[in-house]
Amino acid sequence: MDDFPIASLDGANTKALMAFLAAAAIVFIVTPTVGSIARLVGAMDEPDHRKIHEDPVPRWGGLAIFFGFIIPALVFLELTDQVKGVLVGASVITLFGAVDDLRGTGPLVKLSGQILAAGALVWYGMRIDYFSLPYVGVINLDPALAIPLTLLWAVALINIVNFIDGMDGLAAGVCTIAAGTFAVIAISLGRPGAGILAAILAGTTLGFLRHNFFPASIFMGDSGSMLLGFLLAAVTVHGVIKSVAAVTLVIPLLILGVPIFDLSFAIMRRIKNGQNIFRPDRGHLHHRLFNIGYSQRKAVLVLYSWCTLMSAVALSMRFAPGFITVIIAIVALVVSSYLIYLLDISQIRTRRGVDLR
Repeated sequence: MDDFPIASLDGANTKALMAFLAAAAIVFIVTPTVGSIARLVGAMDEPDHRKIHEDPVPRWGGLAIFFGFIIPALVFLELTDQVKGVLVGASVITLFGAVDDLRGTGPLVKLSGQILAAGALVWYGMRIDYFSLPYVGVINLDPALAIPLTLLWAVALINIVNFIDGMDGLAAGVCTIAAGTFAVIAISLGRPGAGILAAILAGTTLGFLRHNFFPASIFMGDSGSMLLGFLLAAVTVHGVIKSVAAVTLVIPLLILGVPIFDLSFAIMRRIKNGQNIFRPDRGHLHHRLFNIGYSQRKAVLVLYSWCTLMSAVALSMRFAPGFITVIIAIVALVVSSYLIYLLDISQIRTRRGVDLR
């Protein structure tokens, strides 16, 4: 049963396209105004030794993304309990992020906001209470496990997107690719409402990307990156993971494989170096590409391509014959291995004091 119902399945593709275009148009139109307001109130991202940009840039872009999400959601989705949970959680996480963008807050305050937003999903009935695995089948979870697992998954995705938002257009583009892929898969799994939600998310990020791609005139800030992570969590919980299809747990891990990889190794690196895992650094994938001489534009396009390739594997698992999936998976494995090797070499060079920028 679809947790974001619409009148029928027949118009799912049309409604998803309309919602996508509406979200993109709203964000595209609203973003310049939000940027002007951010400048007036002082919500600016100032350059420092860790950041790549050289001039102050407004960072309330998440508010434009929020408006681009909330309006199409109210128009194209029925106001069920699950949708209420998404709307409440999105409002909470955007508020916490906007305050952080304006005044700055500590990691514990941001984590509290993330847990509250994730809690809204659980409170309104959105939980990972079952999922499917290849060759295993459907695995049902007790509520005592389903609730903390849902909270953990939502908070993890919020931080995954927050961590990759370190270069012009990177988080917006990666989320556009991921959300677009989720929209196609969710509709194919018989969850058209969740597909429409994913389409709205893809539209907001594409509309924002026009202003955020290098050279960016505005940053999404924590208000945007945390909102995008939260919405991806909502989409994956009820649009993909909770389905009887055997590949539904694997698909989100593939589509979000690159940002998950970045977050995992960032945490491992910081633990190894005895650093606070919430403390920003310049060891992310995009920083490493930048360190070996890639421009911002080229580094972002490389990561877009990597994410697109991983999404192609996920789509092939859902739609293509087995041998085609194997071929695409092999290509993805080879490309991923090469990129990981390249990025590891860049880190070794950085340690040796070689700056190739």
